[in-house]
Amino acid sequence: MANMTNTPSTNSRAGRREWTALAVLMLPLLLVSMDVSVLYFAIPSISADLEPTGTQQLWIFDIYAFVLAGLLMTMGALGDRIGRRKLLLIGAAAFGAASVGAAYANSAEMLIAARAVLGIGGATLMPTTMALVRNMFRDDKQRATAIGIWSGVMTGGIALGSVMSGILVEHFWWGSVFLVNLPAMALLLLLAPVLLPEFKDPKPGRFDFLSVPLSMAAVLPLVYGIKEIPSEGFEPAYVAAILAGLVFGVLFVRRQRTVASPMISPALFRGRGFGPAVALNLVSAFAMMGSAYFTTQYLQAVLGKSALEAALWALAPTVFIGFAAPVATVLVQRGVNRGTVVTVGFLTSACGYGLLALTGTDSLWTVLAGAGVLASGAVIVGSQLTDLALGAAPAEQAGAASSLLETGQEFGGALGMAVLGSIGTAVYRGEIGDAPAEARETLGGALAVARHLPVRAGDALLASAREAFTSGMHVAAVAGAVVLVGAAALALRGLRGVAAPQRESEPRPEPASV
Repeated sequence: MANMTNTPSTNSRAGRREWTALAVLMLPLLLVSMDVSVLYFAIPSISADLEPTGTQQLWIFDIYAFVLAGLLMTMGALGDRIGRRKLLLIGAAAFGAASVGAAYANSAEMLIAARAVLGIGGATLMPTTMALVRNMFRDDKQRATAIGIWSGVMTGGIALGSVMSGILVEHFWWGSVFLVNLPAMALLLLLAPVLLPEFKDPKPGRFDFLSVPLSMAAVLPLVYGIKEIPSEGFEPAYVAAILAGLVFGVLFVRRQRTVASPMISPALFRGRGFGPAVALNLVSAFAMMGSAYFTTQYLQAVLGKSALEAALWALAPTVFIGFAAPVATVLVQRGVNRGTVVTVGFLTSACGYGLLALTGTDSLWTVLAGAGVLASGAVIVGSQLTDLALGAAPAEQAGAASSLLETGQEFGGALGMAVLGSIGTAVYRGEIGDAPAEARETLGGALAVARHLPVRAGDALLASAREAFTSGMHVAAVAGAVVLVGAAALALRGLRGVAAPQRESEPRPEPASV
């Protein structure tokens, strides 16, 4: 197999091979993003079959995201050292094997373990696919187009995962939601060695093994604490987890500044626009996941849609998403300042929150329109900031740069659900009025209580709870819009005149051969 050559190519534009390779790379990306939501409809069948405890059921859901977030930086840096194609193939094999293990798990413990291995595989695949896109598409315009496709597939896969889960569980057994990964992973293992060239840092330095536990000790407690606060409140354990993560985060940063061969080189942040791109991308994820916390509950608990109906309706906003990134890319390629486009993206998302603030308890189309507008703005922002950050990073550190972007997205998403979810919950509890204790906690609790009440009392409780939830969504939407308007102002100022640098002298790998 070919490795990176030091002979520059006079032709920097990607050809048919690279675009075909991009299509192959979208396979693992789609599956990794789908696995975030693929258990939504399978969990009742899993619960009936494996009989997990409440704690085990939570870990079946959460272990994938926790492991994924904790290992992103490690795997990004590892790919830079051992080769991105090699790590991609290792990750694909692990993901496929873990999918089989999850499908045929005969105990909750076995399923949790398989989901953890899926998280490990996902952590290798996400930064690797982005880094390979950075390396294959050296021309600025082509890279922007390819990253726009990457962003659209990533966002669409999360919505598609829940629908795919519902369809498969309706016609097959719950293990089918994992077996669907196998054909795509098999195709990737066959085609990647033929279509994908190998890339790695020619002088990576010694791998800093101490940074691995430090990074995980920083990321995992933070994500755990932030994710649990919206549903459980500011319990001491969750606050302690966040504080512990912050302490280890400081230690991790100090380690990167002092060690000879850091996992994440501080030099990355000297690239023009890289630091602002990572920070603003986190805010975009904050907005996206914060809205999802409300819209998914609204469709099911307020409008009374079944889980599958809600998932199918949730696909409607992806129509907007499909056009957002290409339009943004065309505007930048035609000379519109990238900072202006990112600013417009943030303001577009803020308008989406504005629509959510106008909803009543029977506003299906308003909610769908708001979610679509918000997601479109987020995809515009994400695609442009990703292109900016990867263009500013040296090619040999593309894996580390990708992992930082994606780790920031994980933090942003968890923070959005925590902050906006807590705001909505506080308003809900303040407006629900005189109701049973369980009904005062969450809208789901009110639905459960209403089933055991006389019809008239149950209907009255549901009406009150739905109004209170919608009021909470209004206040959270206003808060989200304020954050996005602030981010738009920062983007307009911080990204003015910033463009991805041209790197025509970068070495180009020879085509891979078997």
